[in-house]
Amino acid sequence: MKLNIQNSNNETVGTIDLNDDVFGGRVKTDLIWAAVVQENAAKRRGTHATKNRALVSGGGKKPYKQKGTGRPQVGSSRTPLWRKGGTVFGPQPRSYEFDLPKKVRVAVRAALSQKLSDGAVIVVDKLETADGKTKGTVEMFRRLGVSGKALVIDVKPDEKFGLTARNIAGVSLRSAARVTARDIMDTSHVIATREAIEKLQESLG
Repeated sequence: MKLNIQNSNNETVGTIDLNDDVFGGRVKTDLIWAAVVQENAAKRRGTHATKNRALVSGGGKKPYKQKGTGRPQVGSSRTPLWRKGGTVFGPQPRSYEFDLPKKVRVAVRAALSQKLSDGAVIVVDKLETADGKTKGTVEMFRRLGVSGKALVIDVKPDEKFGLTARNIAGVSLRSAARVTARDIMDTSHVIATREAIEKLQESLG
C-alpha cells in the first residue's frame, strides 16, 4: 500500500510504503471496541461513596428494650432497614482500570487500518507554521482539506506548532508512542508526519 506525502500547501512531495501485514487485511472492530472501553474505564474517577451502617452517625443506643413492646427486635436506629440507616452494598471509591490481553493491545493498528480504508489519513512531510500563529495553522488545515475533529501525530510534537494548534477547536496532538485507539477513532481526520507513520509501522509490526 502506498500513500502520498503532502507538504503544507497540499502538494505531493513523495510517497511512503505501508506494510500490508500491518495495515492491511480485515479490520478487527472488536479489538477497537475493547481498547476504547478500557481507556474510558481508566479515565473514570471512581470517587463515588455511600455510608454503610458503620459510617452513619448516631445509633449507638438501643432504640427500645428488647422484649415486651410487640415491635421487632432492633439494636440500632442506623440499621439499613430503617429510614436514615446505612446503605447495604452501596458504591465505594475504587479504580475501574483493567488490563487487556496482549492480542488486544494491537487495537491501534486496527484503528489506523480503519481510518486508512476510510481515506481519512493524511501524511505530511513536516508540521510547522511559517509565522508561528494559529491563523497559519488553520490555513494549512484548510488546504489539506481537514475540517472538524483532527488528530495530529508526530514522533515528538513541535512545541511551536503545538502552541498554534491547541487554540483550534477539535484538534489534538499526540506523539506516536502515546497515541491510542480511542484517539484515532474519536476524530474525523488523522494527520501524521512521515516519521510518525514509520515509527508506528515499526512498533506495531
